[in-house]
Amino acid sequence: MSYVSRAWRAAAPRRLPAPWRSPRPFSSASGPTAKKSVPYQKTLQEEGPGSGEPSRPPPASAQVVVVGGGSLGCQTTYHLAKMGVSGVVLLERDRLTSGTTWHTAGLLWQLRPSDVEVELLAHTRDVVSRDLPAETGLHTGWVENGGLFIASNKQRLDEYKRLMSLGKVYGVESHVLTPAQTKDLYPLMNIDDLYGTLYVPKDGTMDPAGTCSTLARAATARGATIIENCPVTGIQVRTDDFGVKRVHAVETAHGTIQTPCVVNCAGVWARALGRLAGVHVPLVGMHHAYVVTERIEGIQNMPNVRDHDASVYLRLQGDALSVGGYESNPIFWEEVSEKFAFGLFDLDWDVFMQHIEGAVNRVPVLEKTGIKSTVCGPESFTADHKPLMGEAPEVRGFFLGCGFNSAGMMLGGGCGRELAHWIIHGRPEKDMYGYDIRQMLPSPWPSRRFHHSLTDNNRWIRERSHESYAKNYSVVFPHDEPLAGRNVRKDPLHEELLRQGCVFQERHGWERPGWFSPGGAAPVLDYDYYGAYGRERHRDYTYNRLLGDEYTFDFPPHHDIIKKECLTCRNALALFDMSYFGKFYLVGPEATKAADWLFSADVSKAPGSTVYTCMLNQQGGVESDLTVSRISPGEPGSPLAPAFEGDGYYLAIGGAVAQHNWSHITTVLQDMKFQCKLLDCSEELGMMSIQGPLSRVVLQEVLDTDLSNEAFPFSTHKITTAAGCQVRAMRLSFVGEMGWELHVPRADCVKVYRAVMEAGARHGIANAGYRAIDSLSIEKGYRHWHADLRPDDTPLEAGLAFTCKLKSSIPFLGREAVEAQKAKGIFRRLVCFTTEEKVPMFGLEAVWRDGKVVGHIRRADFGFAIDKTIAYGYIRDPAGGPVSLDFVKSGSYELERMGETFPARAHTKSPFDPDNKRVKGFY
Repeated sequence: MSYVSRAWRAAAPRRLPAPWRSPRPFSSASGPTAKKSVPYQKTLQEEGPGSGEPSRPPPASAQVVVVGGGSLGCQTTYHLAKMGVSGVVLLERDRLTSGTTWHTAGLLWQLRPSDVEVELLAHTRDVVSRDLPAETGLHTGWVENGGLFIASNKQRLDEYKRLMSLGKVYGVESHVLTPAQTKDLYPLMNIDDLYGTLYVPKDGTMDPAGTCSTLARAATARGATIIENCPVTGIQVRTDDFGVKRVHAVETAHGTIQTPCVVNCAGVWARALGRLAGVHVPLVGMHHAYVVTERIEGIQNMPNVRDHDASVYLRLQGDALSVGGYESNPIFWEEVSEKFAFGLFDLDWDVFMQHIEGAVNRVPVLEKTGIKSTVCGPESFTADHKPLMGEAPEVRGFFLGCGFNSAGMMLGGGCGRELAHWIIHGRPEKDMYGYDIRQMLPSPWPSRRFHHSLTDNNRWIRERSHESYAKNYSVVFPHDEPLAGRNVRKDPLHEELLRQGCVFQERHGWERPGWFSPGGAAPVLDYDYYGAYGRERHRDYTYNRLLGDEYTFDFPPHHDIIKKECLTCRNALALFDMSYFGKFYLVGPEATKAADWLFSADVSKAPGSTVYTCMLNQQGGVESDLTVSRISPGEPGSPLAPAFEGDGYYLAIGGAVAQHNWSHITTVLQDMKFQCKLLDCSEELGMMSIQGPLSRVVLQEVLDTDLSNEAFPFSTHKITTAAGCQVRAMRLSFVGEMGWELHVPRADCVKVYRAVMEAGARHGIANAGYRAIDSLSIEKGYRHWHADLRPDDTPLEAGLAFTCKLKSSIPFLGREAVEAQKAKGIFRRLVCFTTEEKVPMFGLEAVWRDGKVVGHIRRADFGFAIDKTIAYGYIRDPAGGPVSLDFVKSGSYELERMGETFPARAHTKSPFDPDNKRVKGFY
């Protein structure tokens, strides 16, 4: 019999400090041997016709064709049918679950550091534990045995306490336990090295075969068609009269199905399916493994365990345990086989061995327990450890639901519902921006998440996917940054700022300034895979050391440096390099018609005007906030003032969401068939923002134009020269100070930057980064899209009603929804809170009003000018009534941080410069 301890002792002489291990020197043949089979009583491998023929003939046409019969395919089909879509067909090349779903561990943990994911997980739990049994009378295999998160240090327990506070907002029961209480709950557990645990009683496990077969039963009862043994051989794509590629049909080995919509739920095989339609799917296949023990006396009814610091999980399997985790040196599946069905790999014990010590340490009885079977199968992983969902930008009607990073069962219900809503209504119901594939591929912007320079870069995908896998169980700290796939996109000031101590952040491939270290240069080095695969780890890695210093839920050690950057901006002036911003031109005969429809504010003003506006979706949710400047035609080929016929608008958009904006605008232009073009000049232009009370004094020495309030008022722009270079100067602010943005051709950026810094030297100018922008902007009450402003928030809820041209008769996308909400009342409202106690907050804190939870914090930071913690969150009335300003003012508030509450004050105006005097130059 193979014992866990035997393998552990064989590897023990070569143990290295956790969590990174060196491979064991012996081959798998000399390690433990066990049969390869999944630990479920039932799989779907033997069900079905058992021949090469499809389970039923494919129809000639369908409204939607879902490809892939795993968790996501079955959930999406079920939810489409439940939402009333007729003519839904699911195609599976073999049997349901035969790819990766059949061998999954099936764990469901209700708490994650994301409000949206908590909601998605809750829906999955409802589907498998309540909805499906009620609809079909069948048991899905759901077992509610609870979940236990292990903390071996304070930082880990702090992370769990954050989850506990968020859980209170959503009614998820959880308890922080002492080591002694943990021992009472789980007598077989070693608690000698425990700091504490988080116990979630209603977590549980799902059975893949039981869940998917019940989903199939419920879907077919509602009219869906499920066809097994029907591999897809081609996707027909046609180009319409406006040059837009659209899905036309799905070709199978047994016939062609005409359809306007295909959903790629093919898991590891999603890349190959995407290629059939000309869609790039940036995921990689990896081996992912667990072992199943023999019977363990006393383990029955114990909760599932996640020991993140040991990178191991222990899943209850009847009277045994499944033991798995995430290693630092996973095996990539280089050649994905089309014929791989109900298959498993031989377990590489050299790779898996790093989980054994942690498992034995946590449950010592494992040292004497036999291994009954090993399970090592393929799983798909992505560069940011988030699924790929939504409509592909290259081909309309081609949707993705893949790349779930071993969480396809857990997220399947919630994501299946959102994907169905996306297909039917054109967008998901929840904020799925973090999963949206339309950060993935139309030239020049391949997707809303990843630029084409990234998705076409196999090295980048591999590095980032590896790091995401290896850090899957790492503490999620507020200011962490990736080490993999860096230095892909650099702005023209990168080297200049690097020499001055810039500590860069990475956003969508761009290196943007985070903050400036007085200790000198901190370059990001090539990825070392954390020493895996025989690579040597970097030594004396300054950037990594600075990141590690910020691994805390307290104020980081660089808090005072960021404070200095902020106060320099408030009291003198600072220069912010914002070159990674998206910079688009909307031009053409119907550009004004398109602008009127796209933008909630009236941007059809005279050239030289600049307007802050939102873009909305049909439900009135905010898809973006940006500035739009009316421009006059310029010279052919000029990135600063391009030539065009008709009207023109210059759009400046935060770089982290530029691709999302590109996709949203492109989709609207296609759907409305406007005669205009969207041009991208993001790479050709740099952007510097000079902000502060002394900005006018300094810039007047550099710019060849009058900067007085009369000659250059707020929210205007003009082309002028700086240091002999032509620039577009805009009087705007993202930080609440008087200031100007300089939009500069790439080749001239360094010259203009040096001229500004030289002129500002005697006035105390300083470089400042995005950490300062975060603090300064929240202090002024400016919104950050996808923090306190998302696609499921409306302008009325977010306090941005002034961006909507409701007093005009001009129609715009989302207007009807906004008007309806205004008439009905606002039942959710964004509120600013401050605390007297100087306590760090980062978001996800629970908001209490008069002793009841009414919401949670979306975004928080410290405001150095007012010397207070500032937090923004949406609140509701527990009684279900509208949330008026009187309701906001009348409550007594507390913010819960890691289980501890702090008295808070609610503000109906910005706590800093509420009358907006500073941005207008009145100090």
